[in-house]
Amino acid sequence: MLRITVEPVSDEVRLRLEGDLAGTWVRDLEETWRATRAGFVGRVPHLDLTGVAHVDDAGRYLLALIHETGARMSSAGLATRDLLESIARDWPARTTSPLPNA
Repeated sequence: MLRITVEPVSDEVRLRLEGDLAGTWVRDLEETWRATRAGFVGRVPHLDLTGVAHVDDAGRYLLALIHETGARMSSAGLATRDLLESIARDWPARTTSPLPNA
């Protein structure tokens, strides 16, 4: 299960994730991401992965695509921080969105 909380905060919009970013929950994040980007134009997107327990390959790939759009990502857990560092290293942020309709 994955819980996604959207929190508009001053100049950014934070998506707080809790649970597993795996299986069918990856699609839920993608849909929420698209809706959030469309609804909060001009705000810096920030994914807070502090509450994420597990990320599968599909979740990792989606995080990489989101990272390429320039979104900020943060986490407190060692495993998730390592994941974010590897994504930043392997998929540098771009100025154009790799997600269609994003």
